[in-house]
Amino acid sequence: MAVQSIRQLLHMLERGETTSVEIVTAYLHAIEEKTDINAYITVAAEVALQQAQESDLRRKAGKQLSPFDGIPIAIKDNICTREVLTTCASGILQNFIPPYNATAYQRLRNAGFVLLGKTNLDEFAMGSTTETSFFGPTKNPVDTTKVPGGSSGGSAAAVAAGLAPVALGSDTGGSIRQPAAFCGVVGIKPTYGRVSRYGLVAYASSLDQIGTFAHTVRDAADVLAVISGLDERDATSINKPIDFDSATITGDIRGLRIGVPQEYFNGVDGAIVTAVKDVIKRLERQGAVIHQISLQYTDYAVPIYYLIATAEASSNLARYDGVRYGYRSKNIQKLKDLYVKTRQEGFGKEVKRRIILGTFALSSGYYDAYYLKALKGRRLIIDDFTRAFSQCDCIVAPVTTTTAFGIGEKISDPLSLYMADILTIQANLAGIPAMSVPVAKDESGLPIGIQIMAAHFNEKVMLNVAQAIEDSVVR
Repeated sequence: MAVQSIRQLLHMLERGETTSVEIVTAYLHAIEEKTDINAYITVAAEVALQQAQESDLRRKAGKQLSPFDGIPIAIKDNICTREVLTTCASGILQNFIPPYNATAYQRLRNAGFVLLGKTNLDEFAMGSTTETSFFGPTKNPVDTTKVPGGSSGGSAAAVAAGLAPVALGSDTGGSIRQPAAFCGVVGIKPTYGRVSRYGLVAYASSLDQIGTFAHTVRDAADVLAVISGLDERDATSINKPIDFDSATITGDIRGLRIGVPQEYFNGVDGAIVTAVKDVIKRLERQGAVIHQISLQYTDYAVPIYYLIATAEASSNLARYDGVRYGYRSKNIQKLKDLYVKTRQEGFGKEVKRRIILGTFALSSGYYDAYYLKALKGRRLIIDDFTRAFSQCDCIVAPVTTTTAFGIGEKISDPLSLYMADILTIQANLAGIPAMSVPVAKDESGLPIGIQIMAAHFNEKVMLNVAQAIEDSVVR
């Protein structure tokens, strides 16, 4: 599909140059031609064409549900959709069709967005490469020998490959920003509580947040504005004004204080350091004031995160027991065997590893030594960011320590993969908004992203900085 931004598609729809059905058909053909990327688990062709036909009828009658009526979108397959399979890329949910829609998806439908399908991910969003999927790995469309990142690798790859103009993902420890950086697209993780988690299949409930992928900052912001807002079905949802969309993003950063944390450049590839520092110089020329800051607990973030996240996962995934829904092991005589064999056969290796780690951290005699200490460490990281935002309006840093690496290169070394999350997980622990914007490519042609973080519910400032960066970068 040659046309990929929402702005272009809307312009064509408004001028009567095309229809939603024609746009959706073109994307479905593109998906069929690029099945080798494995971006989708389920392609919802019939649902998409039906929704597109309904949108065209509304537009013809002048009764559009929103300016975005008829725009297709891809949804990460851990976000519930009543019409379509929601598998979480796991064998234990391979045939599960939810009886309800996630709030984020329902809000998209209320605005007239059209569901193209459900995208691939690491099983239960546990991974950084989209290699742990029950349905096979997703490939990076920039270089199909490389990983697309994870866990939202399918959504990032779908947008990067022109298989969807925009997509939803979820971010528990960098699962939107890291694949966005690896695939060369824009990815936003909003403030925790900005978007309802109702219908997002839980991995780590205090860290999970739904966000957006797109080709441009404005497109990603517009979709985020549609899905944001209070939801009484989510106890962590917060009632805050939605003060951002494409109309509010100016790219004017004159006088804005931008913090640069020195700890975020340790152990980072030279090409990424150079690209990020070049962008920082351009921001300064655009009128921003650059401050060197310190986030002193950065080195502790990985163990803190993997104790809290796995502990919450061990609790959340206890519901997959073969009794109520999902996969059930066959020829079982005893209840205990049903539990053990269903989970043994249904879960993949990485999910089992994290359940075991989390169960150990919560067990009697180890709770205080591990989980409670991790919670105290999380408080120190939150305080770290609070101090930083008293000195600056936003923070700019690398997203990843390397560009995309080869498929199979690190999957057998989980500790190496866990350490690769060091630059993204802190935003989840602190609950602040963060995003990735593509800024350059390395000598191999692989994309490099820059990370922007802001204080709680300060997405508008973050997006303005992102727009200033996007305007200054020639891609």
